Amino acid sequence: MPPKISVITATYNSACTLLRTLESLKEQSYDNFEHVIVDGLSTDNTLDIVSEFGVQDAVVDSRRDQGIYDALNRGVGLATGDVVGFLHSDDFYPNAEVLS
Repeated sequence: MPPKISVITATYNSACTLLRTLESLKEQSYDNFEHVIVDGLSTDNTLDIVSEFGVQDAVVDSRRDQGIYDALNRGVGLATGDVVGFLHSDDFYPNAEVLS
C-alpha cells in the first residue's frame, strides 16, 4: 500500500478562498490521504463550506489557537499519515499529480 499523506490546512475566516483549496485537493489523483483542517474559531462560514463540501477523510478541529503556527502544530499532532504536508487555506495545488 502506498504511504498515507496527511495534508494540514489551517483556517481562520477563510470562506473567500477555501473552496478552491478544497477543490484542488479533491482533484488529486493520489487517494491515500487525509485532510486535517485546523480552524481558529472562524466567525464566517468557513466551517459550513468544509461541511457542505464533504471533505474525504477529514479531521476537523475548531477551537481558539495562538495563531497560525499553533494551528499547524496542532494539525501535526492530529495527523496519522506517514508523510505530512501543508496546504494553506488560500493556496491550491497547480495540478492533479502533486501528491503523487
